[in-house]
Amino acid sequence: MLVLPTTMLTEPNKKRWHMAFAAIYCSRAFSTPLKKPRKKSPVSSTRVVIDVFGPHPCFPKIDQSVLAGIVKQKNLDQLGKYDGVEGLACGLETNLENGISGDAEDISRRNEAFGSNTYRRPPAKSLWYDGGSIFVAVFLVIAVSALSNFRQNRQFVKLSKVSNNIQVDVVRNGRRQQVSIFEIVVGDAVCLKIGDQVPADGLFIDGHSLLVDESSMTGESDHVEVDLTQNPFLFSGTKVADGFGRMLVTSVGMNTTWGEMMSTISNDSNEQTPLQSRLNTLTSSIGKVGLLVAFLVLVVLLIRYFTGNTQDENGNTEYNGNKTKAEDIINSVVAIIAAAVTIVVVAIPEGLPLAVTLTLAYSMKRMMSDNAMVRKLSACETMGSATTICTDKTGTLTLNQMKVTKFWLGQDFVNENGSSSLATSVVELLHQGVGLNTTGSVYKSISGSEFEFSGSPTEKAILSWAVLELNLDMEGLKQSYEIVHVEAFNSTKKRSGVLMKKKGENRTNVHWKGAAEMVLAMCSNYYDVSGNIKVLDDFERKKFDQIIQGMAASSLRCIAFAHKQVPEQENEEGKIHIEENCLTLLGLVGLKDPCRPGVKKAVEECQNAGVNVKMITGDNIFTARAIATECGILKPNQDMESGAVVEGVEFRNYTPEERMEKVDKICVMARSSPFDKLLMVQCLRQKGHVVAVTGDGTNDAPALKEADIGLSMGIQGTEVAKESSDIVILDDNFGSVATVLRWGRCVYTNIQKFIQFQLTVNVAALVINFVAAVSAGEVPLSAVQLLWVNLIMDTLGALALATEKPTKELMEKPPVGRTKPLITNVMWRNLLSQAAYQIAVLLTLQFKGEAIFNVGSKVNDTMIFNVFVLCQVFNEFNARKLEKKNVFEGIHKSKLFLVIVGVTIVLQVVMVEFLKKFADTERLNWWQWGVCVGFASVSWPIGWTVKWIPVPEKPFFSYLKWGNSKAL
Repeated sequence: MLVLPTTMLTEPNKKRWHMAFAAIYCSRAFSTPLKKPRKKSPVSSTRVVIDVFGPHPCFPKIDQSVLAGIVKQKNLDQLGKYDGVEGLACGLETNLENGISGDAEDISRRNEAFGSNTYRRPPAKSLWYDGGSIFVAVFLVIAVSALSNFRQNRQFVKLSKVSNNIQVDVVRNGRRQQVSIFEIVVGDAVCLKIGDQVPADGLFIDGHSLLVDESSMTGESDHVEVDLTQNPFLFSGTKVADGFGRMLVTSVGMNTTWGEMMSTISNDSNEQTPLQSRLNTLTSSIGKVGLLVAFLVLVVLLIRYFTGNTQDENGNTEYNGNKTKAEDIINSVVAIIAAAVTIVVVAIPEGLPLAVTLTLAYSMKRMMSDNAMVRKLSACETMGSATTICTDKTGTLTLNQMKVTKFWLGQDFVNENGSSSLATSVVELLHQGVGLNTTGSVYKSISGSEFEFSGSPTEKAILSWAVLELNLDMEGLKQSYEIVHVEAFNSTKKRSGVLMKKKGENRTNVHWKGAAEMVLAMCSNYYDVSGNIKVLDDFERKKFDQIIQGMAASSLRCIAFAHKQVPEQENEEGKIHIEENCLTLLGLVGLKDPCRPGVKKAVEECQNAGVNVKMITGDNIFTARAIATECGILKPNQDMESGAVVEGVEFRNYTPEERMEKVDKICVMARSSPFDKLLMVQCLRQKGHVVAVTGDGTNDAPALKEADIGLSMGIQGTEVAKESSDIVILDDNFGSVATVLRWGRCVYTNIQKFIQFQLTVNVAALVINFVAAVSAGEVPLSAVQLLWVNLIMDTLGALALATEKPTKELMEKPPVGRTKPLITNVMWRNLLSQAAYQIAVLLTLQFKGEAIFNVGSKVNDTMIFNVFVLCQVFNEFNARKLEKKNVFEGIHKSKLFLVIVGVTIVLQVVMVEFLKKFADTERLNWWQWGVCVGFASVSWPIGWTVKWIPVPEKPFFSYLKWGNSKAL
């Protein structure tokens, strides 16, 4: 009996042992004579323990299964056996300060020993189609539909791969650098900050106030504090909610807790969009009408048959009571039922879902090339209905490339070359405030003289200024000082603080950095250029307020530094409080973040399209106003008293009635909190707006989820923001937001074009078949012919009209919003005029065609079929433009449209001329073809003429509702 230790046996090894056992058992079974069963001989119970999995030769001190179990099971005892994080790091050959070496050989052996940080995903759905129909037309509809779904699924897989390729900060060879999450290896030292996703399972090395959101793993909403003693465990897939820190990677890929969960998860991308729901309602309504017409046709034809009013081809009455054979009755009734079923087939517009799928799949692919990655299918169409866009400022309207352009020490402006005249004591304090109170870092290569700065754009700008202008020595500073406690930056306080002391001394210093007005409110003194401390009374405070407002009015972000020397504090239950009062102001810096090129044009484009653009930012009201004016969101003559510019605290203190009254007028909201942004979105939606929101931070997640369309930033956006959004703007540019709006409107309009095209066919086919059946006792089009028309509508027509590209006219109309109907009055005008013409022509051919053209019934029926199909081909051009009279504008750019029209015509010629038995047609001569084309071509001048007829703005069906209400 083999007893294998479960802690040492991995899944692949289990499978190997199972296979070995099965092979041995089978070989013994086959070697035993079938006729002479042998009795079991007693065997001694032997217990053998075989270790089939152990440490990898490259890392003899570390066992992967135990290593993964430490974090998964939160096993502090097992961690203690390895002498804690330091012992594990030693076994993994990781320097906790400088990380791993990171060369190709090191990465390769770590991947070999512990696996790569990738997850096995469920395979994409394969191409399938359900054949079996006796009609080729039905087969083609199914095949094209299946192919479209297959390509759509593959598109989602590609987009998923792009969205999952997250960049993370690691320390390798003493240098902080960004690598793909897929390149993370066991032993890496990973840097974490607010909003980051934990890329693998690991252990906490160091950091401050690190809180992790483990709701994705545990379902608990409370944040978990991570520290060295009580809970050093970090799980892949969780989110950093607050603070910052470094982690040692212990498990990657399928060995992580997240990997185990991923192996059981199957992503299904076949979500139903809001527009598809509306289309399903439309399809259902049309289907009910079709069923009603089919039922009436069935009843009428049966009555005509059994009352003796129908005749066969020889002119004899088909039903003569008892004289008619039962077989003949059954055949006639089946033919009547087939005619009714054919009407149902033509009436139900099953091509609508296919048209939506084709339009969305094509648009998603094109939007990807326009720097917009669609995460949720519904966002494509919903964006076309957007009435308001609430946009962030930093990185979206601006470049997010911060640079310190102004520096004030006290009330004196210090120019670029004036730092040498500053007091040494003040410069030293600034070094401490910048170099120790930061989440960024400075790297200088041994060979080169250039510096590399990492961190947020603000951190990089301030570090660059301190190193290059104030000669900050980052390495020397860290070696000389010890950080006692850190108060991490958050969006509510808008400041960060650090408690530190010089090594070997008992003096403790507090440094604060943050939004200028916030830090200034904490100060009671300030330093001047000479290093003297002066009292900050009300008069002096007003001067500083003017300096801050002046920088803000110049579109500068104003950051203040403050300091205070405090006595060494005693720990009270492990908690340390950093002083926030009676500080001394060190200085003010102004950072410039220039507007993106072309952003003003993009804002104007949205405004011309009837979409309100509102800027919601955490900056002060002066900076927000300046940037909004520069971008065109705020007009130069719009004063602050009109309610166009408000602060977040003012907005949240409004009564609900006041908010609903003023929300439309607001163009800029400054000093806003995440709650203010969420409140703005909720108010706008309550007023009936379709709201799009842009955001890049973790604090934007609630508003992104609440909005109808959430747009996150692909470069600066946190993983939380991307997860909460519907579309990822890959270049962080507001110009791309305008492009998404244009594409959204294009999707909506293309679907409207197809609906108009298809309903024209539906109305014409239903009326023609009903009138012909009631009057003549037969339908003019056979089942195969109607299915062929169905193919033109559902597949080729959808493909032709779904791939029309966006035009400038789309951004010159007001938005659709929530209330406008899917079928507009313009569409009703166009489709009813075309359907009326087709009905008139085909009924004329049905009753008078043989006499007018002197042809037999077979040729006449073929001409009816040919004219009906060709009318749809010509009407397809009319459907390209719902309102414009020139339907050929831009036709040379729509190559796919022309190809599809050409293919349709060729197939129609084949149906008429070469598939006589299959399509129940007769060959036509040149003159008869000319007559058919002539009848069909009249749809062009009719389409041009009716577009001169004005239609009211009020939806057509609203008049019926009004009439009903009056009648009641």
